[in-house]
Amino acid sequence: MAQYDNVSVVKAANVYFDGKCVSHTIQFADGTKKTVGVILPSSLTFNTGAPEVMEGVGGTCRVRLKGESDWKTYGAGQSFDVPGNSSFEIACDEPYHYVCHFG
Repeated sequence: MAQYDNVSVVKAANVYFDGKCVSHTIQFADGTKKTVGVILPSSLTFNTGAPEVMEGVGGTCRVRLKGESDWKTYGAGQSFDVPGNSSFEIACDEPYHYVCHFG
């Protein structure tokens, strides 16, 4: 899906890690929320509350989920699941564009 129609967008950006990750929250009519953003070249660790699916839209990243020893590479059109109440490390050598699906 190249775009989302009929959504509300929160104008204020979510800015993490001194601007290395910036996203905007979008809300659908049924109440579900997603964030659409970009991670600039960096190595970061994110903590999760709810389960997430990270969908790559552009660029590539390497990801290591909590408790795993191996890194996996993901690009545009690929996604990875992150359990709730967990964490993941992500390393990007180029801007990585994503959609984060919650729940």
